[in-house]
Amino acid sequence: MTEISETHTRGLKDRRADALGDLRLLPDEIILAILASLGARDVSRLACVSSVMYILCNEEPLWMSLCLNNVKDHLQYKGSWKKTALLQEHMPNGYIEPCEKPLHFDGFNSLFLYRRLYRCHTTLDGFTFDNGKAERRKDLSLEAFCHEYDGKKPVLLTGLADTWPARSTWTTDQLLMNYGDTAFKISQRSSRKITMKFKDYVSYMKVQHDEDPLYIFDDKFGEVAPGLLKDYSVPHLFQEDFFDVLDRDQRPPFRWLIIGPERSGASWHVDPALTSAWNTLLCGRKRWALYPPGRVPTGVTVHVNEEDGDVNIETPTSLQWWLDFYPLLADEDKPIECTQLPGETIYVPSGWWHCVLNLETTIAVTQNFVNSKNFEFVCLDMAPGYHHKGVCRAGMLALDKGSFENGKIDAFCDKDGLNHPDLTRKEKRVRTYQPGKDPDNQSARNGACKSYDLWNQDFYYDINFLSVFLDQEKDHYSSLWSSSNCIGQREMREWLCKLWVGKPGMRELIWKALVIYQRHCGICELPLFSADEIFHGGLLFILTPISTHPPWHQLIHNMTTACARCETVGKWLERTAQICTFHGLPPPTDDERLPVGTGSNPISSTKGDGRSRKGALPVPARNELVITSSCLSEQVYLISDSVVKLFVEGGLEASIHSLGAELEFYSLLCKVNSPLKDHIPDVLASGILFLDNGSYTIVPWDGKGVPDVIAKCNLVPAKCMEDGFSFGVWSKKDFEYKKAGASTYESISSAECAGIWPYIITKRCKGKIFARLRDTLPRDDVLNLASFLGEQLHNLHILPHPSLNDSIHLSLDNGFMDEISDKIGIPAEWEIFIRTLARKRKDVSSRLTKWGDPIPSSLMEKVDEYLPNDFAKLLNIFQDENGQDKVNKPCCWIHSDIMDDNIHMEPCRISSCLTTPATDSCLTGNGSADGCTEEVSWRPGHILDFSDLSIGDPIWDLIPIHLDVFRGDPCLLKQFLESYKLPLVRRTSQNGLEHDDKFRRLSYHAMCYCILHEENVLGAIFSLWKELKVAKSWEEVEETVWGELNNYDGFC
Repeated sequence: MTEISETHTRGLKDRRADALGDLRLLPDEIILAILASLGARDVSRLACVSSVMYILCNEEPLWMSLCLNNVKDHLQYKGSWKKTALLQEHMPNGYIEPCEKPLHFDGFNSLFLYRRLYRCHTTLDGFTFDNGKAERRKDLSLEAFCHEYDGKKPVLLTGLADTWPARSTWTTDQLLMNYGDTAFKISQRSSRKITMKFKDYVSYMKVQHDEDPLYIFDDKFGEVAPGLLKDYSVPHLFQEDFFDVLDRDQRPPFRWLIIGPERSGASWHVDPALTSAWNTLLCGRKRWALYPPGRVPTGVTVHVNEEDGDVNIETPTSLQWWLDFYPLLADEDKPIECTQLPGETIYVPSGWWHCVLNLETTIAVTQNFVNSKNFEFVCLDMAPGYHHKGVCRAGMLALDKGSFENGKIDAFCDKDGLNHPDLTRKEKRVRTYQPGKDPDNQSARNGACKSYDLWNQDFYYDINFLSVFLDQEKDHYSSLWSSSNCIGQREMREWLCKLWVGKPGMRELIWKALVIYQRHCGICELPLFSADEIFHGGLLFILTPISTHPPWHQLIHNMTTACARCETVGKWLERTAQICTFHGLPPPTDDERLPVGTGSNPISSTKGDGRSRKGALPVPARNELVITSSCLSEQVYLISDSVVKLFVEGGLEASIHSLGAELEFYSLLCKVNSPLKDHIPDVLASGILFLDNGSYTIVPWDGKGVPDVIAKCNLVPAKCMEDGFSFGVWSKKDFEYKKAGASTYESISSAECAGIWPYIITKRCKGKIFARLRDTLPRDDVLNLASFLGEQLHNLHILPHPSLNDSIHLSLDNGFMDEISDKIGIPAEWEIFIRTLARKRKDVSSRLTKWGDPIPSSLMEKVDEYLPNDFAKLLNIFQDENGQDKVNKPCCWIHSDIMDDNIHMEPCRISSCLTTPATDSCLTGNGSADGCTEEVSWRPGHILDFSDLSIGDPIWDLIPIHLDVFRGDPCLLKQFLESYKLPLVRRTSQNGLEHDDKFRRLSYHAMCYCILHEENVLGAIFSLWKELKVAKSWEEVEETVWGELNNYDGFC
């Protein structure tokens, strides 16, 4: 209405209706958002449609977005974003020159465009402001900092950078002279990683008029310009950093070079993983605004994904917030503010919201860190789930009334009637706080705004309070790892293990953080006493809340009940110690009391990384309380030169079958003297640990027969041989068949089965797993690994498998005769494989729907059409010259889980003066041979963890190798196949493939197995090949991922 009336007042006809047609109904910002999704050429064409469309299509912020989304090399600004974008499209100069002389039209007004134009050209000379809420301190001692500020409130510090060379050398002119040709990373709202040479960036800064200018925000500046690291040092107040135990390539981004012109800055955010930060300004002036944890700034919206806890924050630019939102705030709702001057350092505690606006060209350096004050918060933020992530950032607004267990969250809701947003299945939106609704003004808390305590009076940025909101239904064994976490799952476990070993004086704190990190299944335990106090006298739970606030008392009953289900790591350590004593192994040392995770990865470097598919995590290693439950996977301990693995995952029935099949395989391996034996860790012992009248008892077991303790649990397979492998691979296949496709499987359990743990002891290898080395190995070494895997899979797949005879009774009941075709003869060993696939097919749609993103929904709808109705066709059955049905595929042992953490690499020292690798005996004390120069390379040595053994199609083994080890690299798959040298389909005069062309494709076989896999293999596929998210068919996915298989000679 305003725009139209102004136009009529001037006597001009409003162009909007005629120029936009039906699009006139849309606000300008919506039209521009649509235009931003198009390409530069399409926008150029639309500019010719009408006068108003010309105006909209010539907006510089629009062309800035189009340009940044299409950068392919270092960005070079050409004076305007439209000209820069068109040059990227290689447009002829004849089309570009008219851009410099834009047309002008009367009769059109846009408040949206005017505001944006104002922000693009506003100056901030008079923007300096300091309301006195931020404290300034000089010559602050470490003791005073820890007591008054660390983890509590922000502070501006002077004098910390007085001796830095950067105080005089970090100016625009000096940096331009020394690093003009160095390319730095640019922070902008673009999905692409953008870099600019510093000389080009300085040229851009001098002429730009952007409302949100490009901003150098480079976490790799120390690598591209190492000389800059010599110009400053970490201030003495911030030198404690727990991430420093990690190798440089493992630790998350932690330091940034920050350079930006007037109007640039950082919009509202909370630092990653709830870390703390310091920021030292070397040049220019910065305006800061800060809110305490849980206080969402006006204009900001927080999203937390329910599936993986991913946190996304929608916020205006820092300039837009100060111009459009800040003036609306009442004095009591305004943030802590200050203007940072050159040489000053600001400290931002964990969890604090902050926003920064550059008032002029600024140069700064900042680092995030983890210390003893925020360590538990960092571990909490890494825990699976989403409730706690939202509460840490948005306070009680993150929770819908009644969303917490048993409705107890009502006790935490604001008594003055704060509204809480509704929850959707995939994503929760946290509404922004509306200021000015509270009549009272309470005293500021830790220097916070006056209304903070009243606004969120039931919220405490306290680790025990926040731990209450850990999701009951999420656990670290099976939950997705949040993509917003600053560190990966493997690196997180590595970090905690290194801290445990490298900082023994911090173990009490590390233990508390681990308890928080691993808490799940509704268990809320409060580590308020020392480990020794809690464990003294057995399993003793002492719950004395830190706060006397009413909500604690209302939740205490639930927490006490939950704690009653706790296990202790001390118990697992005690069980492991019993096994060590029985087999004459040394007891675990202090450094060996941490389980390395799951799986049987016998690694030796810094306690290693025992990731399994479900990603269990290391746990505390003293006699202390820990959160655990029936969803535990294998517990793996590294003891001296041995690896002790206790089977837990899936209950006793699954555990005894995993160990039984593994022992049967090892027995066969020794009997046939396969060369594969040299590349599998030796088995030293195996048995069953169980509780008998309150005491631990151990029964050695080599896999044969049925131990009495197992017989009492009614787990004896039908028709089993007393001297055979009763729980061998065929019994395991039968067990898997009974579970396949069932929504719930009732595993046999009783009171007698509760305290029984099968275990195996293997020899510990020296070296590192491939996962730790993959990013540093040269290409030739990775190709050698592919060849090694091909050779060892060849050896595995030619091993004879046990015969399927009457001693094993398979559960192929008549209730599932429709699972496979009855028109052809299928050998018994293939029948159970095919029937299991058929059962998995029955619920494939629901499984894919449950996994969700990144699997495209359009493909989920087509999965039933893609999969065969009769899986027997995958066997390519044909009749031989005698009329007998034959399967055209080999049936063999399959490992099922050869991933990057199940491949062990050995160090190989190569000397320039020797023609053969140097042995350890020829090395001097410093690791080199006398008179020789040596380098350490790595070669594959062992394949680990055979607890997922099965029998079936060898193509099944290619899935984890190609997707996890090779990361989809077709060249590595080709190298693997060249060494494998076995046909994946046997060559015969009867091809047996005439019934359907798709069954001729090995790629089709592999793709079907991926879809039916019990693990989310498809999630890995669509994460590796992001372009497949828009695939139109499963055939397109199949060809992209597995097309190389169809070129394999073994198929001919």
